[in-house]
Amino acid sequence: MSKEIQRIVDFIFEAGTANNILRSHHQDLPQSRDTIASHSFRTALIGLLLAETEKADKSKIVLMCLLHDLAELRTGDANFINKFYRTEKEEEAIKDQWSGMPGEAEISELLSEYNQRKTKESLIAKDADMLDQIFLQKEYLGNRPEDLKLWHEHMAENLKTSSAKEIAESAFKTNPLKWIYDLNEARKRGEKNHVR
Repeated sequence: MSKEIQRIVDFIFEAGTANNILRSHHQDLPQSRDTIASHSFRTALIGLLLAETEKADKSKIVLMCLLHDLAELRTGDANFINKFYRTEKEEEAIKDQWSGMPGEAEISELLSEYNQRKTKESLIAKDADMLDQIFLQKEYLGNRPEDLKLWHEHMAENLKTSSAKEIAESAFKTNPLKWIYDLNEARKRGEKNHVR
C-alpha cells in the first residue's frame, strides 16, 4: 500500500471520530446531543441553500461548511466561554491534518479563506454555521422562551447576509415540528409532492 493511500485511510478514520465529539454547548444545554459531524452536515446543507439565495459559489461554500470544524477533532470544540481561557492551535491542526493529503494546498487555502472572513463565500459559510446554532437553540430552548430570546439575539446580531437574517427570524418564530404537521396534513389532503 502506498503512503498516500495509507494517509487517506488514516484521515478517514480520524474523520469518523467527528461522530463521537459532543459540541461544547452540552455544558450549558445538557439535553443536546449534536456532534461535530451532525453540525457540519447541517451547516453544509444550510450553506448550500444560502449560496443559492445569495447567488454565490455553491461548491466553495459547501466545502467550507463541511470542513470548517474538522480541526476540532484535534483541538476540541470550544464554546464562547472556553475561548476566553484557552489558546487553540487551529492553523497548526489544519496543517497537520491535511499534510500529505490529496488537495492539501487547496483545502488549506479554502479553510484560511473561511477563517479570514473577507470573501462573500466565507461570510455566507459563517452565516450557515451560526444558523445551525440558531436552529439548535430553537430545538433545545423552545420551552424556555426567555433563554431562547437572549441566545437568539446574541447569535442573530452577527449574521451578515440578508437571507441568513430572514431565515433566522423565521426560525425563531417557527415550531421545530411544523414540517411534520404540514407533511401530515398534506398527506391527508392527498398531496403527493408536498409541502409548504
